[in-house]
Amino acid sequence: MTPGNTSSMPGTTLFVFSLLSLTCVGALAQELEPRSHSGGPDNVNFVATGFASSSGDMLFDASLPVSDVKAQIDVLSIVYGGSAPVLGHTGSFALAVPYLWGDIRGNVGEQGASATRAGLGDVRLRLAIDMWGDTPVTASEYAKRQQRPLVGASLVIIAPTGQYDPAKLINIGTNRWSFKPEIGVSLPHGRWLLEASVSAWLYTDNDDFFGGVQRKQDPIGSLQAHLSYAFRPGLWIAAGATYYRGGRTTAGGIENDDVQGNSRAGVAFCAPISNSQSIKLVWSSGVSTRFGGDFDSWGVFWTYAWLRR
Repeated sequence: MTPGNTSSMPGTTLFVFSLLSLTCVGALAQELEPRSHSGGPDNVNFVATGFASSSGDMLFDASLPVSDVKAQIDVLSIVYGGSAPVLGHTGSFALAVPYLWGDIRGNVGEQGASATRAGLGDVRLRLAIDMWGDTPVTASEYAKRQQRPLVGASLVIIAPTGQYDPAKLINIGTNRWSFKPEIGVSLPHGRWLLEASVSAWLYTDNDDFFGGVQRKQDPIGSLQAHLSYAFRPGLWIAAGATYYRGGRTTAGGIENDDVQGNSRAGVAFCAPISNSQSIKLVWSSGVSTRFGGDFDSWGVFWTYAWLRR
């Protein structure tokens, strides 16, 4: 942050602003993900790239001397993934490398403060498997087969590879590992698809937080549901919502009053542009926010897929 006069800023205010980037990145982790457990063919590889933008207000404890805090976060991601049989089930993986731009502005007491950052973010790996209701099939067999109910599981791992400097109040990387195990159910009915999932974000400690203290964060539980309609294979639209709660932080042994209890809703649209390429558009907005980022987000993603021989 670049305040008007850092020497007059109380220690608690410095700490509040050091949480800004972590809160913003955490909000990006609560994205809506339709059709994430809807199955697919085996032996498919894909590459993808996408741009996502989030902007809005940052909400804090009313007792803190922080007001009118707004953030703009843009992310450019490159993704590589694929699918393969795993013990008689369909498994898949996706590895994403993000580059972030962030701009945060607000008031500390009566003084304005701001920070701008750009750099590589934390790398993300997603592993998934269809546990029940599906068997590995080729792409041609999958195109002919009628959709069936599925139960799937996934694990997202975020590694502390992003740009991080403990001497700075605002960072792009989080300097910790994050894990999100998830169980999802997919129920098709004609062209309609109903999905529901439950997950939890689990975090390791950041032992080199601002000021040389250790920062801990409690798990964040999440519920998510989607309803989508397929006009034809590859062409679909979905509406969904998510609710997540938890995430109280402790820094330097001091517990903070920052439990999240937030909800979001959004829509997604996917369309094929060739036999091997597709475009997906997404939009979401905060419905209720107790603490953290109350963002509007949108994104556009391009995917190219091919079969392995």
